[in-house]
Amino acid sequence: MTTLLGLSLAELQAFCLEQGFPKFTARQLCDWIYQKRVADFDAMTNLSLKTRARLSEIATVGRTQPIDCQTSADGTKKYLFDIRTGIPPCTPETSTNTFVESVYIPDGDRATLCVSCQRGCKMGCRFCVTGQQGFHGNLSSAQILDQIFSIPESQQLTNIVFMGMGEPMDNYDAIRRTLDVLTADWGLAWSPHRITVSTVGITPMLRRMLDETQVDVAVSLHNPFPAERAAMMPMEKAYPIAQTIDLLRRYNWHGQRRISFEYTMFGGLNDSTRYAAELARLLRGLRCRVNLIRFHASPGTPYRTSDPQTMNAFRDYLSSHGVTCTIRASRGEDIMAACGLLAGKKKQETNQ
Repeated sequence: MTTLLGLSLAELQAFCLEQGFPKFTARQLCDWIYQKRVADFDAMTNLSLKTRARLSEIATVGRTQPIDCQTSADGTKKYLFDIRTGIPPCTPETSTNTFVESVYIPDGDRATLCVSCQRGCKMGCRFCVTGQQGFHGNLSSAQILDQIFSIPESQQLTNIVFMGMGEPMDNYDAIRRTLDVLTADWGLAWSPHRITVSTVGITPMLRRMLDETQVDVAVSLHNPFPAERAAMMPMEKAYPIAQTIDLLRRYNWHGQRRISFEYTMFGGLNDSTRYAAELARLLRGLRCRVNLIRFHASPGTPYRTSDPQTMNAFRDYLSSHGVTCTIRASRGEDIMAACGLLAGKKKQETNQ
């Protein structure tokens, strides 16, 4: 069975011609799958009954329903997807690693979905719950798009952030296909500035994304000193943050792409003036924003949260030294939906 979700117009045209359908059927499929967000061939009423019957035999749209939804006191919703649909059956040993989470964050007239791109993560950041579970596989573009198209609030979304489970630059081909669907005129036709892709700084793939797209970029920085950052984020050894920043400087001279740096505040570890001064030096002259994030304590991590006064002082230091800085409001912590906490908790409880 061919999964159609995630295919480009050109790929759908090739599929239709191969199956003996008229070429214009591909444009109709794009309209039904992407614009109208239909999940069933029977609902595609401008296709003939014969065409719909044949499609049901050889293809699937690729949509699934989330198997669970938890709602935070602040209105944030965490959706759980079982991605076994469309992949080979899982063995009992791996069946608990087939779940991914996405987070819907309403905020006034803004509605953001934080999506996952991998099952687990290879990056091994010491403070991240997702990283603690290890890596269990990449998601396809269809499985990423399924998170966007299958939640009840799909039509309300104003922004997408690739900040869920996994490192987007470690699954770049699927990310690129997903971005094409979101921004192409045959897809959702979104402005690329409604989309932010995060990375720890895998520069070869980041360079490709900067060349091939106009989406906004968020870099997980968390510590401006290389040796200390490497102790928290092992990928610093392979891809130093200084090289990532140099790369971004070359692509942001006109300021048309929004660049942000995510900086989680750990009490007594990276939240003193010494760190603020080095961060300001590192980012000097780069048009960007620093988002300070309160660390969300979780089992198995030795870190603690910075107090509000320290975070305010850190923000004020950066602002006074020419770096735009904000403290990001924490959302969904009570349902383990905040930054760094996604790990399929409901799934683990269910399978105990």
